Amino acid sequence: MKLKNFDNYLVLRLEKNEEIIATLRVALQRVKIEGAFFYGLGVGKELELGYFDAQHKSYVRKEFHDEYEFTSLVGNVSMVDGELVIHCHVAITDAAFNAFGGHLFKGTVPATLEIIILPFTSPLTRFHDNTTGLNLLEL
Repeated sequence: MKLKNFDNYLVLRLEKNEEIIATLRVALQRVKIEGAFFYGLGVGKELELGYFDAQHKSYVRKEFHDEYEFTSLVGNVSMVDGELVIHCHVAITDAAFNAFGGHLFKGTVPATLEIIILPFTSPLTRFHDNTTGLNLLEL
């Protein structure tokens, strides 16, 4: 992982074989960010994506084992009960240019992944909402 701090944002480059969510978490904790939005581009493999089934209040998960291009990677950083939460969605394409998308639970970088982090000046927090079964942003 390489991390560079600019005036109002940070640039994070994940390197080969780094786990995406875990490495992003380490970078955020290192610079003490508790609220941010981020976006990125790169390549991933051994991905686990999810779709939230609102009726059942749970995620349907699917694994993608090959290499995939991230055509979009977006998310936010918040806190729930003192714990850092990374909420990340991706759109991916395979070698045949088929597209898939969903919530990114995990994945590994086979080459590189570049992420721009736009931090907030104060923490972004969430609370558990029993109606939806989700941790919603407190605004």
